[in-house]
Amino acid sequence: MGCFLTNSSVGKKVVMSVTGCFLVLFILFHMSMNLTMIFSREGYNMVCEFLGANWYALAATAVLAAGVFVHFVYAFILTIDNYRARGKQRYAVTVQEKGVSWSSKNMLVLGIIVILGLGLHLVHFWSKMQLAEIMHLETAIHPANGAYLMALTFSKWYNVVIYLVWFAALWFHLTHGVWSMFQSVGMANDTWYPRLKCTANTIATLIFLGFAVVAVLCFLKSPEYMAEVKYWTPGL
Repeated sequence: MGCFLTNSSVGKKVVMSVTGCFLVLFILFHMSMNLTMIFSREGYNMVCEFLGANWYALAATAVLAAGVFVHFVYAFILTIDNYRARGKQRYAVTVQEKGVSWSSKNMLVLGIIVILGLGLHLVHFWSKMQLAEIMHLETAIHPANGAYLMALTFSKWYNVVIYLVWFAALWFHLTHGVWSMFQSVGMANDTWYPRLKCTANTIATLIFLGFAVVAVLCFLKSPEYMAEVKYWTPGL
């Protein structure tokens, strides 16, 4: 089994599909959690407190980090393999689109942008929340006060622009990645391809809009949001 997953092209695509599905589900969860910020800043903070430095949250973080690492490494390996086998045609498809989509030809580049955005996200949020709890760091704002931190981060217009670019790259990545995930297990035939492509576009668009609306709204209402939760304390 180990050789199949590491040496076989099909095995590598299976790993990509499984890790990709896991990451899409996490992104949907993260988006849903962020949307809580719009309706209740205190409710969002309660979720942040629950997902703090608890053992289950730390275990989930470790699994997520492993999923991202494996997905990116296998994406890089498959890109190199496909490049060697077919020159500049990076991704072989069993069903041809009406013109090859831009995202399908630039999945690795889009993936790198997504990874860079993730790194910035970790600096802006994870390092000041879960990591601060793990390290028992003294902070002016409680690590679970994610609502204040989010409003503060997105009060700066350039952060909003950077994150919107990141979300756009994620959209392009998902429009191809979600349907190719099913293609890798043989589902993208002439009947299912249009359905899977529509599903991929719908999921990618919902994720983009879900994240983008929170960032933009925090920018527009950051003074109000920060004043509302500046002195929030867990358990009150």
